[in-house]
Amino acid sequence: MNQTPSGRQAIALSYDGQQAPTLTAKGDDELAEAILAIAREHEVPIYENAELVRLLAQLELGDAIPEALYRSIAAIIAFAWYLKGKYPEGFAGPAPSPVNEPGP
Repeated sequence: MNQTPSGRQAIALSYDGQQAPTLTAKGDDELAEAILAIAREHEVPIYENAELVRLLAQLELGDAIPEALYRSIAAIIAFAWYLKGKYPEGFAGPAPSPVNEPGP
């Protein structure tokens, strides 16, 4: 969510792990607050970036994010997954610490 000259603005993305993330909700003011309330209720991480929200708010609901934003959105999704202890399918998780490995 971000503060804009006209008030608050929020967007929500959905990602299935297979296709590009899609815009699932967007709104200003009261609708933005409702989007954030639902996110908090479901413990969805919230990321604030005014420029990114401005760009994504130009999309229509159901649109995939533009390819130019893949890396930015991927970094945000990866961090959100990390916060929730999730990893992509096939990812084994962090490497074991070398401190715990037996010596020669």
